[in-house]
Order: sequence, then C-alpha cells, then structure tokens
Amino acid sequence: MTDNCKSEVGAVVIGRNEGERLSLCLASLAGVSQIIYVDSGSSDDSISRAEALGVDVINLDLTIPFTAARARNEGANYLCAKFPMLSYIQFIDGDCELLLGWLDKAKFFLEKNSKYAVVCGRRKERFPEHSTYNKLCDIEWNTSVGEAKACGGDALISIIAYQQVKGYREDLIAGEEPEMCFRLRQMGWQVYRLGIEMTLHDAGMTKFTQWWKRTVRTGYAFARGSSIHGKSDERYWVKETQSIIFWGILLPALIINLTLFNLFFLNLLFIYPIQIYRIGLRRPDLGSMQFIWAASVVIGKLAEGAGVIRFWFNKLGNKQVRIIEYK
Repeated sequence: MTDNCKSEVGAVVIGRNEGERLSLCLASLAGVSQIIYVDSGSSDDSISRAEALGVDVINLDLTIPFTAARARNEGANYLCAKFPMLSYIQFIDGDCELLLGWLDKAKFFLEKNSKYAVVCGRRKERFPEHSTYNKLCDIEWNTSVGEAKACGGDALISIIAYQQVKGYREDLIAGEEPEMCFRLRQMGWQVYRLGIEMTLHDAGMTKFTQWWKRTVRTGYAFARGSSIHGKSDERYWVKETQSIIFWGILLPALIINLTLFNLFFLNLLFIYPIQIYRIGLRRPDLGSMQFIWAASVVIGKLAEGAGVIRFWFNKLGNKQVRIIEYK
C-alpha cells in the first residue's frame, strides 16, 4: 500500500462477537492508517482484540435500538472529525477480510471517475463448502460487473458524496446500503461494481432457521424501502415487494382458503415446484446448485412474505423496530 493511499483512506469496521474473524478483518486493513472499530455490545474479546492492534474503538450506545446504519455513521463521523484529510472510507463488516490489492484499485477508479460515489467488488464466501446456505450466499454476492444501483456492506465510498446525503438512514434495520445508494443516484452520483475480488465473508450459516431469519429480514427491507421511496420515478423496490406479496402471501393464503372447501385445490401447490423448475433453467452456470438456488428463490418468497407482514404490523402498531438477527 502506498503512503498516499494511507493518508487518504480510512476504514470503518462494525461488528459484534466476531472473535477471530474480527482479528482477520483488522489485520487485512494493515495498509490503512486510520481505522475505527464500532462494537455493538460484544460479550467476547472483540474489543480487546481491536485495542491490541492499536485500533480506535467506539462502543455503540445500546440504549438506542441498534442498526448497522447507525454503527457505520458513528464510525464515519468519528473518522471525518479526527482525520479531515481523508477522501474515502472503506466500509467493511467485521466478519469480512479485505483482499490484497482491492483498496489501491478501488481508490484509483474513484480518482479517475469523479462521477462515481461508490465502488464495490466481488464479496466471496470464505467457506462455501461448509453448508448449502453459505453457497447460496456466495451466489448472492456474485452480482453483475459495471454500472450498479447499489453496493453491499463492503464498499469504498467518497466522503464528499457520503456527507452530501448525510450518510446511511439510521432507522433501517436492513437494506441501508441500497437506500443510501438510491439517494446518491438521485443527486447525480453513480455506483460501480468492479470485476475484481474485494472481500472474503464468513456467513457461518449451517441451519435452515438461520437462512429463514436472514430472508425474513430481506423481505422486511424490501417493504420498508418501497414505503419510503416507492413513489419515486424509479419506484424503488415496488416491483420486488409486489412479487413477495403475490408469491409469499396472497397465493399461499388463497390455496389454504380454497383447500378448506375442497382438497382438490391442494394441487395448486404444484405451482411452486413448477416455478422452481422455470427459474432453475435460467442458471445452468450454477451446476449442481442450479435448482437448489431456484428453490431458495421460490421458498424464500414465503420468508420474505413473513418479513413484509412484520413490517406492516410494526408500522400499523407504531412498534419500535428491532434488528432481525440470524447469527
């Protein structure tokens, strides 16, 4: 890493109870001289691990409901106040490891393309062989290269652009990165996904219940996002939410109600395996995961439907929103 890069790039790491994964994450940022770790109530040795590496630590105030967005904002605000010479912030989750060479290439791209606010790359799963759910995550991370609408939790972001939109929206329990990217794009900025590896991620998902909870959170994010920006010209996440409502709520409810009158209507359940087959045919590149991935898409609509329903109940009941954790 060059000295010039050290002087202009800071890093914000967020996490809780990451243990050895946090140590790997912080070690991978050795080329960044300004690092802040934001801890959200770890009960393990995460804080002492960070301090042992000379990293500044912020203990998030947990009397206020936690969101990753608030953690990232607190870290970014700290960096910007303490190191005003910074031009970019590398956001990274504590269960990820930054890969060698990424930062120089990402920074070079933003310097040469001033219209871009955010650049991201390929996030890969560290142990895809450990479970089907980890493999599904790895497939999810493999998004298209080039112009993008959004980034994930790991990305290099221009501080000027970040401050212009006042950072992440802190009341979002999920989907805060696409939402901020939406606001950036509304202000004329652009997002780009480079075709190079950026981070290794450790989902650590070995149980169906973990996958289900994570997918419920996705549905909640779609519903919340469409409720905020759905009336925009882009109709932000409206189509995605409508798909969830049809496949994950209305159709199952219809089948159940019709079956109460006549068991013949149970045959309508065959719509789902047919849909799995249709979707699977689109991804022969996935090999043995082709139809498993398709099944996760279709069955995932049911979990996402539960997330949409949870959003509606919270909104109608004016309930305090709490993060949906899967680890």
